[in-house]
Amino acid sequence: MEYHISKKVACSFDQALEKVTEELKKESFGVLTEIDVKATMKKKLGVDFRNYKILGACNPDFAHRALSLEDKIGVLLPCNVVVQEHEDGTVEISAMAPAGMMQAVGNPALSELASQVQTAMERVIGNM
Repeated sequence: MEYHISKKVACSFDQALEKVTEELKKESFGVLTEIDVKATMKKKLGVDFRNYKILGACNPDFAHRALSLEDKIGVLLPCNVVVQEHEDGTVEISAMAPAGMMQAVGNPALSELASQVQTAMERVIGNM
């Protein structure tokens, strides 16, 4: 099982960031964090890196249900979504595939919830 859901998109990096944020909102996900990997690599290592942002997306209902089922599941939250521009200029959106990640936890109720979250993330990526 894949650990990510990915799709190359026909738009600019900035347009992809805007669009994926809109699509996440449609699924009741908010963006709690945004990590600009390009800026961080430059600042911390002096390295030039391509456009790459990690969005920490959270759906409060899903998060509450997951934390109620498994108190340490927070180590896998929030759901990360990556927007990156490859060297050839193509832009790709990737999201964590929670169904596969949660199988390792061994909690059947959590696996069922992860399947619901994955379906929502598949819609987000599919609508890009």
